[in-house]
Amino acid sequence: MSVERLRVLRELADRGTVAAVAAALSMTPSAVSQQLKALAREAGVPLLEPDGRRVRLTDAGRALVVRADEVLAAVERAAAEMASYRGSARGQVRVALFPSGAALLLPHVLTELAASGVEVVARDEDVPPSEVPRLLADYDVVLTHRDERSPSVGGARVSSRVLMREPIDVVVGPGHRFARNATVMPAELADETWISVRGGFPVDDVLRSIATVTGVQPRIAQRLNDFTVIEALVADGYGIALMPHYAVRHPDLLMLRLTGVRAARLYDLATRPHAEKRPAVAAVLAAFQTAARKVTDESD
Repeated sequence: MSVERLRVLRELADRGTVAAVAAALSMTPSAVSQQLKALAREAGVPLLEPDGRRVRLTDAGRALVVRADEVLAAVERAAAEMASYRGSARGQVRVALFPSGAALLLPHVLTELAASGVEVVARDEDVPPSEVPRLLADYDVVLTHRDERSPSVGGARVSSRVLMREPIDVVVGPGHRFARNATVMPAELADETWISVRGGFPVDDVLRSIATVTGVQPRIAQRLNDFTVIEALVADGYGIALMPHYAVRHPDLLMLRLTGVRAARLYDLATRPHAEKRPAVAAVLAAFQTAARKVTDESD
């Protein structure tokens, strides 16, 4: 049944005449009568009966008015709730993040939003950028990462914005021959044993760039996506690694700037197009921007 026709019926119950309903709703009396007749057809029973020169509600009509009150009250509550969402940032926002990005930024984001009325429900999702459209079926915001030479994940159904840039460094243990170096060139790495990540991630993209420059395929001993494990193996001398600058936590490791190739990853925030028009989502995006500024400012 039409909500607007239920509204006309309720107005008739309240005001008593078709003319009064027409005046209240800025309609003609003929239009009001047509709406009531259409509602009766939808209901499948007579809703009105003659009462002298007027009409009155039948028993079925009065019963339907009670239900109309319930329906219209629910619609009005929904409209009020939506108005509150438009006017202020509140509600739940589902966020997917890759693990090292979550460790770096999520605490700042949650602190920023602590008193805002926005609830962030975060999950770690360690997938290549190509999987972002799939993630957006379940999440409002996806934090992803890519090699800085790779194209954006944005498209017809994905809106993407660059959040920050993070250098990717060569990481060595304290006993390594490069331990006293500040920088290293690709040619110097040709004979090294690597602890790397699975294919499709920015660190692996940089390692392939090194291979292109040197003409030597890297000798990869292990492929692991947990940077904590990678750090432990490098610290114990099982190889060297490429790691994002802000992800290095092990106190014994040394970071060397890689020169001669572009070595960095970009953090992207992905949403459905126009998702930022929802105030809660806009607040989460802004919180990520603030978090990224804090992280990069602290490292300068």
